[in-house]
Amino acid sequence: MEKRKKGSSLELRLMVVGSSGPSQFQLTNAIFGREEFPKDTTSVSGSRKILGELAGRRVAVISAPNLYDKDISRVKRKMELRRSKCLSVPGPHAFLVAFDMEKISPNDIRTPQLMMKRFGRRCFRHCVVLLAYDGNPDGAALEDVVQNTDWPLRHLIEDLGGRVYIFNKDWRDRSREQELLQKIEWMVASLGGACFSSGTFQKAERSVKKEEKRLMKKMAADNEKVWSDLEKKYLSDELYQRKDAHTASVSAKIRAKAEVDNGWLRTSLARGVGSGMVAGAVMGALVGSIEGPGGMVLYGVIGGAVGASAGGAAQVATKHMEDRVAPPARLNFNSIFINRFFATQRP
Repeated sequence: MEKRKKGSSLELRLMVVGSSGPSQFQLTNAIFGREEFPKDTTSVSGSRKILGELAGRRVAVISAPNLYDKDISRVKRKMELRRSKCLSVPGPHAFLVAFDMEKISPNDIRTPQLMMKRFGRRCFRHCVVLLAYDGNPDGAALEDVVQNTDWPLRHLIEDLGGRVYIFNKDWRDRSREQELLQKIEWMVASLGGACFSSGTFQKAERSVKKEEKRLMKKMAADNEKVWSDLEKKYLSDELYQRKDAHTASVSAKIRAKAEVDNGWLRTSLARGVGSGMVAGAVMGALVGSIEGPGGMVLYGVIGGAVGASAGGAAQVATKHMEDRVAPPARLNFNSIFINRFFATQRP
């Protein structure tokens, strides 16, 4: 596993996780102090890796689709889960699990089970719970209340490792960014500086490295030409600096490309297309059966093509709707408690 010392310049990899709703995207904005996601974003269709700084520390934030998004197919969710792992190899230093403090939904309560299913039980050791709050509360006081009061949110936090931090939904507020960084740093330091890893993260890392080697080999001739041109223009130390800069630039581009497109991801995509094709063909044949054997063949072909283009969307239509839930309901136990706690603090 990768090791690092607290306070080092090594980039921190943070995987921002949310069960449903906008909290994880608000958190990403809060980390960088800029609007990476519009304020009304409640879900995204694809995983993203965003680079920047938190309180002067280099960070890479990996934002994936919500864990319990009712509008994403099972195949698509699996694909994006793999992509998020590739974007964070060799593994995230921390999972930042985001909730809206005043809108905890039934889906949010299931987050520990979803996290364990997606990443394994050991991921809880790397979790920090981030609670979004609309305003600028006394974060330390509220965190103390949350951790010492017997109410459902406290149990949710305990299931995810027991570490909690309150952040302001307004990303312009930078007053507590140093505290957030320290909270993450302390957790990582308590684990000896190791990033999280598992069998699938190791598989993702092997796939990314294999793709990097393939791309580097493919670009070998172009690199040699660039170096040859540099040798004609520069001498001695400046030549080596130019070569190093070119190599670093090419390596970064290749790495970025390998993280979003490699053999592991292509295999997942191919399976999704294949499943969609089969399901589409079956649905088309059923519709075509109304018009007889000829209709079954015709509509089966059409259905197969549509299913393939959907990349697995048709597969969901042929299964039980077990991944779908009713729109998140607001649980009164949470908002009532918070409102009562701050009743004397708000104008």
